[in-house]
Amino acid sequence: MITGTRSVSESPLWRRRLRQAFTSLPELLEFLDLEARDLPRALRATEDFRLRVPRELAERMEKGDPRDPILLQVLPRGVEREAAEGFTTDPLREERSSPVPGLIRKYRGRALWIVSGACAVHCRYCFRRHFPYPEHQRWSEGWDEVLEHLEADGSLREVILSGGDPLSVADGRLAALVERLGRIVHLKTLRIHTRWPVVVPSRVTDDLLRWVRATRLRTVFVVHANHPREIDESAEEALGDLRSAGPLVLNQSVLLRGVNDAPEILEELSRRLFDAGALPYYLHLLDPVAGAAHFRVPATEARRIVGEMAARLPGYLVPRLVREAPGEEAKRVLGVRSVSR
Repeated sequence: MITGTRSVSESPLWRRRLRQAFTSLPELLEFLDLEARDLPRALRATEDFRLRVPRELAERMEKGDPRDPILLQVLPRGVEREAAEGFTTDPLREERSSPVPGLIRKYRGRALWIVSGACAVHCRYCFRRHFPYPEHQRWSEGWDEVLEHLEADGSLREVILSGGDPLSVADGRLAALVERLGRIVHLKTLRIHTRWPVVVPSRVTDDLLRWVRATRLRTVFVVHANHPREIDESAEEALGDLRSAGPLVLNQSVLLRGVNDAPEILEELSRRLFDAGALPYYLHLLDPVAGAAHFRVPATEARRIVGEMAARLPGYLVPRLVREAPGEEAKRVLGVRSVSR
């Protein structure tokens, strides 16, 4: 059984930073010198999906700018409560792909493990914003059930830790969990999907780097940044520390209306990521989750944007434009529209 706790007196910096996050919309708007327009409707949106914004991320927002691209990712809006055709609470039908609580099996040779329902930041476009986390988390005893499933299936080569955000779990527990995964002989790769190193860079601790170095599994971190202003000096340092510990560090973004739907923005993001030691990996079309329709960018426009990126950048800095559809055996890579010069 996986165990491990940390007393309040030993609480690491990243946990203290999380406790200081904005969870009140009026307080966030006051911090940013913004008027509380349409506040009643926006507050009702937080009843469906709570606000959480780390102060470190809020400090990267432009005060007085209601269209700040980082703010728009986390700002509750009344439009979230309006129904949109094709947008559902389980857009990828993950509930149908869960053989045991906490585990999702969609692709051959890989299993995705939801080890935490907590996140450092609540992004309004999150495709799991309606996910029933309590039904999939039974902590120690639930983890053992998942481990038994992974051990029994010799076809598995890769396990993906996801959430929520897996780095919301303390390093002691993660170290014990990863050590157990390393004992499963047919597993070769450990992939970790996380937003923590970008939004709260202090999460990349010495303890984290130790368990990353200790595992025999080939480790891949897939971080998540959507706009170049998210990659400040502290995020650059955190990503560099991860890369220096040995893992491959990749980034995935979501194409979001009003945030990053321009080739020059995504070009700058790719360059900043590369400078920090991370490679652009995926650019996702928005998953049609209820509450996020206002972020949608049509596929034709997305192809044009990535086509213009390809004309500006070397191939290794151009993320693959992908769409995920329920029931398919892999993400669908979309062809891009070539741009003549």
